[in-house]
Order: sequence, then C-alpha cells, then structure tokens
Amino acid sequence: MRLNEDCRNGEEKENDRGSLPLSLPQLKLVVGYALTSKKVKSFLQPKLEGLARRKGILFVAIDHQKPLAEQGPFDIVLHKLTGEAWGRILEDYREKHPEVTVLDPPDAIQHLYNRQSMLKDVADINLCDSYGKIGVPKQLVITKDSSAIPDAVSKAELTLPIVAKPLVVDGTAKSHELSLAYDAFSLSKLDPPIVLQEFVNHGGLLFKVYIVGEAIKVVRRFSLPDVDKRELRKNAGVYRFPRVSCAAASADDANLDPGIAELPPRPLLERLAKELRRRLGLLLFNIDIIREHGTRDRYYVIDINYFPGYGKMPGYEHIFTDFLLGLVQSKYKRLLSNT
Repeated sequence: MRLNEDCRNGEEKENDRGSLPLSLPQLKLVVGYALTSKKVKSFLQPKLEGLARRKGILFVAIDHQKPLAEQGPFDIVLHKLTGEAWGRILEDYREKHPEVTVLDPPDAIQHLYNRQSMLKDVADINLCDSYGKIGVPKQLVITKDSSAIPDAVSKAELTLPIVAKPLVVDGTAKSHELSLAYDAFSLSKLDPPIVLQEFVNHGGLLFKVYIVGEAIKVVRRFSLPDVDKRELRKNAGVYRFPRVSCAAASADDANLDPGIAELPPRPLLERLAKELRRRLGLLLFNIDIIREHGTRDRYYVIDINYFPGYGKMPGYEHIFTDFLLGLVQSKYKRLLSNT
C-alpha cells in the first residue's frame, strides 16, 4: 500500500484544524486491471469505483500496448484475459514483482478453462456431512467422432436425457451454451469436443455461489425445467439453449416452492468453498450448484467459473472493496511482523 501526498514516508501532518497529528499513515491501494471491454463495463460500475475511491482504492487500466513491467507500481493486478502470450507476461511479472498480488495465478485459472478438469476437484473432495452431500453429475468427455457418441454413452451407462457442454471455456457466449439430448439417436448430432453430463432434475432452479476470498454470496437462478419419464418418451432430438444462468433469470424474488427455493446450508457451502480455494489456488470464482429434486441434502456442482459476473451480485461493491483492502492489509501486517 502506498502513502498519499499528505503522509509520505510516514511523516506526520496536522489535520485541517491544525491540532492533533495523524497517528496512522493514510494509505492508497493501487489496483491495475487487465480486462476485456465487456468485463470493464460490467465490473467497474460507478457504484464500485465511487466506493473504492472513498476507501482509498484506485483502479488503473493496464495498457496492453506497453510492457507491464514499465507500468504501475501496483499493489494488486486484477485480470481476466486469455491467451498464452498474456499468461507468460503475467508469470514473468509475478516472478520479478513478488510484492504484487496477482489475482489470480494464470496457471491456476487454466484449470477452469477445461470442463474435464474443472469438476475433478469437487469429485475428489467427495464432501459429505450432516448438512448434505456434494458431488458432480456422472459425465463423459468426447473429443472427436460424433458418430461414436451413442456407443460411448451406452458403455459409460449414462442415463438420458443428457446435457452437452463445450469442453473448452474460452469466455465466448458459445462456450456457455448447452444442449439437452432426449434420445440416443440424437446424440450423434452433437459437436465434439464436448462434455456429456447426466441431467439431474432440480426443480428448475440452481444456486450460484459467488466466492470473493473468504466471502460467500448465494443467489438463485432459474434453470432448465425438470424432465419426467412421460416427457422423455414423447420428445426426441437435441434442444439447444443459450447461457441458462444469467441475471435476467434471477429467481430470488419469485414465488417458489419453499422446498425448492431453500438455500443450501451455509456450513456446507463454507466447507466446499474452503476446499476449492485450497485445491484450485483461486480466490475469485463462482460455483453453480443444483439440489436433486425430491431431496433436501443431495447437491451437485455443475460448473465453476473464474472471475464471474460480480456486477450481478447484490452488494458486490462492498464485498469486493473489503476483500481488496483485506488482502493488502494482511500482507502489510506480515511485513511488519517480520521487521
């Protein structure tokens, strides 16, 4: 953290009344950001920037046309850009500037850009306690040859209907589209590389769990409706959907069956978030969770996203600014304790 002009180098300065000196340095936190124009618009809303300024946080755009090492100095670098070249630039910067917190490490983020590896950590946790059980739907990866999909699904003993999602998450709208296949014959119409997941009836509702460091915020979103056996026999083909979970599909104010709308137990989410932070090495992500319809405690993680649309999260400006300040204050305290 950097001292402002009124208190540079720890010098005391009288307040406006010319009386008592300031006992602590006034600190300014500089956050460099490298985001797409779309992300800048959705994340750096006036309410966030205004509150940040009042808390002594300054957001500074990183110029992609200039070497990163020549910019700043920064306390934190916040980023969500893709590409190997950018990843190498960031890794080199982290190595040369260990005093700067990079959110988040590029190699850790890569883990979430592949839906095959994305949910592996959830499956490995196998979280089960008195509050409930969290797992992942049974799934299968198909990298090529769509004609072989029906046989592969049969051998893997996946049950219809089946959800198909692009294997690679690259930030485009297409990578968040999904398809629902009702019959085995239609599976060959899907376009690899894809991940196939058994569809779990969940009352048409999912829980989007936002993680910002140790803070957790849960919102309800409408999702795909349940599919009963009669509907499965009657329908055939592949139904394609755009991104299902978005702010426009908010279900927080809807008149829902309490058994469907009830949020997952907080202690269960806290355990899951803690484990995923440790295993993924990330501080900024969200988890899409569904509860199996007809149960109270059987949950499935169906997606994890890095640096999601925090602008859609109620009160995000308070949560995010507190998080940024907490990050650097913790580092500042550690430095003081080592001196």
